[in-house]
Amino acid sequence: MDAIIETKKLTKQFGGLVAVNQVDFTLERGEVRGLIGPNGSGKTTLINLITGVYEPSSGQVLFDGEDITGWTPNRIAQRGILRTFQIPRLFGDMNLLENMLIPRFADFTLDYWRHYSQAVKRADDLLEMAGLIHLRDHAAKTLSGGQKALLQIARGFIVENISIFFLDEPFAGVNIVVKETIMQIIKRMAAEGVTFLLVSHEMISIRQTCPRVTVLAEGAIIAQGSMDEIVSQAHVIDAYLGG
Repeated sequence: MDAIIETKKLTKQFGGLVAVNQVDFTLERGEVRGLIGPNGSGKTTLINLITGVYEPSSGQVLFDGEDITGWTPNRIAQRGILRTFQIPRLFGDMNLLENMLIPRFADFTLDYWRHYSQAVKRADDLLEMAGLIHLRDHAAKTLSGGQKALLQIARGFIVENISIFFLDEPFAGVNIVVKETIMQIIKRMAAEGVTFLLVSHEMISIRQTCPRVTVLAEGAIIAQGSMDEIVSQAHVIDAYLGG
């Protein structure tokens, strides 16, 4: 095992609600893992804890063996740990190219003019990969929901040191063409060494994309394995059906 992300007894409480309950979770370098579970099971909260959006109530988050518990989101992102949101967070009045370049130049140590042409070339390549290059100069607010999802994902890859990408419901509310494009992007970037964790209720897309799946229920991991291995487990079925 080559763990790139590891959590130890990770817990998050909101008042009397335990959203994530002493979770021991390992994400191996280079894998594309699915994270599934019924609504309210703690999936997004787990991502928020790992990426610094929430501070844990207790427990640890390790990245390549280094304790990053309690780090701010920007510090975590600078280490190459990126994430998307269920509702894409874009700069609506900026065009697609400008949206792509913002993460690249969030590192203020970079010489803007020295790196600009290289960054534009990379942004154009990523927009081409996402099927959005023809909209390069359009404002992000004019995009459809599926196009916004693609832009949010493509934008993450402009960060040169990206090592992990957490995708929160990437297939939700998009048509089959966008879903297939997203799956192809994931496969291509995984082949280039990016590790993925996909949160999704789209079981067919998860089955097609993720060799291994982790199941959360009531803030705890209840199963791990291939989709074929977990779908027939009685406690997984009970978690979804309320048994």
